[in-house]
Amino acid sequence: MATTPNPADSTPVINADMGSLSYEEARDELIRVVTELEQGSSTLEQSLALWERGESAAKRCEEWLLGAKARLDAARSTVD
Repeated sequence: MATTPNPADSTPVINADMGSLSYEEARDELIRVVTELEQGSSTLEQSLALWERGESAAKRCEEWLLGAKARLDAARSTVD
């Protein structure tokens, strides 16, 4: 079962389907991944896995942002 980030600690999202994350959850996961990579204490294999997870989180954030932009564009076009 997947867990979601708890703002009170740095518990990562474990085995979560990125497609089910909210924008905020994906953003927080991306921040966590970047922070861990910046520490430089991971093995090469762990770093590659983190990188891939970060790419997935960034893609999920982009999906949310593109969706939000489309909704704003649609709302603006109905006002015009």
